[in-house]
Amino acid sequence: MSTGVIIAIVVVVIVLAAALTTVMLRPGGLGGRSLHRRFGPEYDRVLRRHDGDTKATEKELSERLRKHEGLTTRPLPTQAREEYTARWTAVQEHFIDSPAKALGEADTLIENLARDRGFPGAKSGEHFDALSVHHARHLHGYRDAHEIAGRGDDGTSTEEMREALVRARAMFEELIQADADRAPSNRDADPERLDDGADRTDARAAEKHHGVLGRRQN
Repeated sequence: MSTGVIIAIVVVVIVLAAALTTVMLRPGGLGGRSLHRRFGPEYDRVLRRHDGDTKATEKELSERLRKHEGLTTRPLPTQAREEYTARWTAVQEHFIDSPAKALGEADTLIENLARDRGFPGAKSGEHFDALSVHHARHLHGYRDAHEIAGRGDDGTSTEEMREALVRARAMFEELIQADADRAPSNRDADPERLDDGADRTDARAAEKHHGVLGRRQN
């Protein structure tokens, strides 16, 4: 192979590498598509908040990744997992008589569950950002339920609250099931991390996990 051909190949490789780098760094390029795939509806929400500015959107989401991607989650002890499941079942049953109160209880329950898994608490300001990095697929449902619960009894219809609770349940289930194979046994659980006031139920609580709302979903 002649020297001229080798030089030509090197030049082509350099040009292609430069072009690829430009595309990766350009808002809406491959980097943007990658962020959109990762964050899903959360990407669209942030984009709307930035009035369609993709550069600002991708900067914010990239910063979230930098801050929270390395977060190490904690597996739930088996006893805590069972108690959270039983309490969620109770929330769904309470919904029939008091929808707004039940939605507020569900919001608090998911927040506590996320904190026990190692995520920042809601008051920290990083709660939803950290969850968006690790559980983006169901964050929008939980966020909607959180916002409705925060408004209290503002005239939101029972059906809207029911739908919000159903969507929030997807986040609850993802948090409760993640790393289940790493869960320590009951005897290894830290008793200070368990809610002594929680109602304990038998093994049938897991079968009732979808509860009243699941039966009424269609």
